[in-house]
Amino acid sequence: MPSQGMEKLYSREHIARQVQRLAEEISRDYAGKDLLLVGVLNGAFLFFADLVRAISLPAKVDFVRVASYGSLTQTTGLVEFRKDLEMSIADRHVLIVDDILDSGFTLEALCQRLAGRQPASLKACVLLDKRHARQTSFEADYVGISFDSGFVVGYGLDYQEAYRNLADIYLFDPAQSV
Repeated sequence: MPSQGMEKLYSREHIARQVQRLAEEISRDYAGKDLLLVGVLNGAFLFFADLVRAISLPAKVDFVRVASYGSLTQTTGLVEFRKDLEMSIADRHVLIVDDILDSGFTLEALCQRLAGRQPASLKACVLLDKRHARQTSFEADYVGISFDSGFVVGYGLDYQEAYRNLADIYLFDPAQSV
């Protein structure tokens, strides 16, 4: 249940339409290829599950866990790798799936790390692209929704591990939360 300090930004229906659009683009672009989808835990787990189910071609899945926020609402700029892939990505077409691209530090570091493992291709897909916060030149290949500013929660996105279970995405102001 949303609390004080939250304003609905994107409805579950709007999110579902964007997930379907992305799945159609990915299915078209990777037709006939050995696709490995890499979900970035924890934030992308709902988006990842919905996207995987909507993609209309065979694909394998694996997960990484990367952190750059800690308990803050802005990135620390330091990327910590907490869980690595279990599958080899050599000669595979790898698509990293993350919840949000803001500073760019996390996805840039992850792509640099995985590029050394000789994938056939390496691209990134994000549900949300917060362009104003970019501190690197990193750009995602597939973007669900671009927005300007604000800290968001819901649909897997959290504040100190809370609010991941909300079906919609909300602007969140921790200073106004109860």
